Amino acid sequence: MDYSSWPQVVAHIDMDAFYVSVELQRRPELRGLPVVVAGTGPRAVVTTASYEARKFGVFSATPAERARRLCPQAVFVPPDFEHYRERSREVMAILHDHVDRAEVVGLDEAYLDLSGLERPRAAARRVKAAIRETTGLACSIGLGPSKLVAKVASDAEKPDGFVELTRAGACDRFAGSSPGLIPGIGPKTVERLTSHGIQTLGELAGTPPSALAAWFGHRLGPHLARVARFEDERTVQTVRVAKSESRETTFDRDLNGVAALEPVLEALSARLCETLVKQERRGRTIGIKVRLDDFSTHTRARTREQPTNELSVVHETARELLREFDPSRPVRLLGVRVAGLDEEAVPRLPRAPAAGQLELSL
Repeated sequence: MDYSSWPQVVAHIDMDAFYVSVELQRRPELRGLPVVVAGTGPRAVVTTASYEARKFGVFSATPAERARRLCPQAVFVPPDFEHYRERSREVMAILHDHVDRAEVVGLDEAYLDLSGLERPRAAARRVKAAIRETTGLACSIGLGPSKLVAKVASDAEKPDGFVELTRAGACDRFAGSSPGLIPGIGPKTVERLTSHGIQTLGELAGTPPSALAAWFGHRLGPHLARVARFEDERTVQTVRVAKSESRETTFDRDLNGVAALEPVLEALSARLCETLVKQERRGRTIGIKVRLDDFSTHTRARTREQPTNELSVVHETARELLREFDPSRPVRLLGVRVAGLDEEAVPRLPRAPAAGQLELSL
């Protein structure tokens, strides 16, 4: 592979069935069985499924009850996120030991900037081997000239895969795939594309930009064409600072009315502000998220002049927003959010002097 023609060399590290793999290390007797990590509530969803369970159609975000119907013989394990975070830190420490520029994008995935290395393929393989040797966990790696190509390549031959592709190679390899292969193109967009006769990435890449702009707008339309051609100019960011922090919960049973929701909102606000205070971060925009029983999602927000992390301010503002929204249908999910973290306060503009009044320069 001639890397000299690549604008950059990016590797995407994706741990294979990470939560399940961690659990199997603690419960080796479950190896080879269909294992599903999922909560126990009536609305719980699958966090991760082993590859044995995936053969039955059980994947991440599958409702747990549906997963049980699809695979009655599956072993269900409750998630232990604190343990997963500990194991994730082990993995990410290995990446930082081997590569100067790494962008962590989740507990189980990261991008590496291998640009300028004489042998980037060998460097990526060393990282892969070190993860296996140190943690006992397997990962898949995609190598490409952009984050998008690397991301899709890492998922192409899971588990324990290693795939490197040029942009043209990605276009050829995935031309017959659904547009849903691209991160960010969700089921609704795929459905809309299908309604216009576009069922593959190759067809999407060849669609005139004017048509896509007419169907999806002047921003999203051209963007869809670009990602279908695997055009991506993003670079690896070594520091990712969250611009918002939120807490939300899905109810086991729908709640009716503001009075039933307010105690939950207060508890969520308390958890959120506790985190913000520990991080010494403040935000100017306070918002709520409400998902109704018909799955429609509604957000409301209010921006203050001064950033805050005070519980009294966050909770009172969120409560006002909830009362103003006053959901008319039962609620299945409620969330609270503080955004605009670490933004400066909005400066107060000086008032224009009244007629006949002198303006003083201090």
